[in-house]
Parts: sequence; structure tokens; C-alpha cells
Amino acid sequence: VQLVESGGGSAQSGGSLRLSCAASGYTYSSYYMGWFRQAPGKEREGVASIHIEGRTNYADSVKGRFTISQDNAKNTLYLQMNSLKPDDTAMYYCAADFSRRYYYYIPPLQPIQYNNWGQGTQVTVSS
Repeated sequence: VQLVESGGGSAQSGGSLRLSCAASGYTYSSYYMGWFRQAPGKEREGVASIHIEGRTNYADSVKGRFTISQDNAKNTLYLQMNSLKPDDTAMYYCAADFSRRYYYYIPPLQPIQYNNWGQGTQVTVSS
């Protein structure tokens, strides 16, 4: 299984970026996928997640600004980030659980619920 993120980069405060995550090498789709971020010296935190049935879940810090979506035909996960803030600066990771260990009605935001991770893409927001 491989998850490959792209779309990171630099943006001004108030700007937008769109992250993509291409998934490959799996037999059965993960029940849910998510975006996580980790800033230097901080723990990895969940940003947004989406269930295979379309239900979404967002961290309070990004509600109303970020939108997670998926294109099942392209096996691609997206994160549209608007109204970016300097506090959004971090390495962003795409994650899934292709082992299908658990089924959650609401897709989780805890890293421990995921066992497949991408290599990350850096997002830097300047004021």
C-alpha cells in the first residue's frame, strides 16, 4: 500500500492551498482516510477525516476553513485549505487503515486509528 501526498508549499496568511493524496496497492478500500499535521516540537494531530460513505470530521481549529473530499474513481484524497493562518504551518500527512481493523461511524481523528501513512508534504504559511 502506498500513499503519496502532493500540493504543499508556501502561502500568505489568508491564502489557499490544495493537498492531494494518491492511494495505490490495496485490495479493499479503507473505511476512512484522514489528514494529519505535525509542527516542529508538537504532537501529530488530526485535521480532517472522511468515511467511505461520505461522512466527515474536522478538528475545531480548521472547521469552516478546510474541506476534505475524495475521488473514489481516482483513488485520491484531497484537502482544500482556505483562509490559511501561520498556525497551520506543519508537515501534512495523509493516512488510512487498509487493514480494516475497526469500523467507525464517524471517521476518527486520532493517529492511533490509522496504520498506513504517506511521507508528508510541507505547508508553510507566512504572515
